[in-house]
Amino acid sequence: MKYIRITVGSLLVILGLILTIIPGSSFILLAGLVLVSVDYTPARKLLVAIQKSMSLGARKIDKLLLRRKYR
Repeated sequence: MKYIRITVGSLLVILGLILTIIPGSSFILLAGLVLVSVDYTPARKLLVAIQKSMSLGARKIDKLLLRRKYR
């Protein structure tokens, strides 16, 4: 089961990286990192860093949209 999880997770990470470069969804990258992070600590640290940056980006977009709405 571990090898299947790592293989599928690695494929999703690669596909997610390709779709991040080409316009697409980066959630596939997150799904792959979740699968791989179960077994590898560096992947878990990368997942936490990506989650923090996505959260920060979402907060910035929210502030921008709220300012635009009230102008």
